Amino acid sequence: MTDGFMGPPCQMDWRLDAFAAREALSAYAQKMVDAARAELVTAKDPYFRGIETDADLPDGMMVRRDRSSDPKGRHIFFFDDGNGWLKYVFVPRVEDPQIVVEEIFWQGAEPPTEAPAEP
Repeated sequence: MTDGFMGPPCQMDWRLDAFAAREALSAYAQKMVDAARAELVTAKDPYFRGIETDADLPDGMMVRRDRSSDPKGRHIFFFDDGNGWLKYVFVPRVEDPQIVVEEIFWQGAEPPTEAPAEP
């Protein structure tokens, strides 16, 4: 065993209501949530502390604190250019660091399924 925080990948758990909300999303939205999840569990610091530490995230994703007065509290991971987000907390245990998703939301548009008709 090592001394201190072991780092990524972290475990991710979902509150039951957040998991149910994820399962209710379309397959298109679930793929975006899965991409956001992959970025979050492999991040060196899931709270993205510092200046522009979330600059390495793919376009359309960013992380912000829920309350600026609580830097170790709940954070919001935005995806799909802010049309969706995950609210989560991070438990930095030495042996099993864990991210808990408390809430999920997505209000985006599905991509078109067929080509537009030509005039």
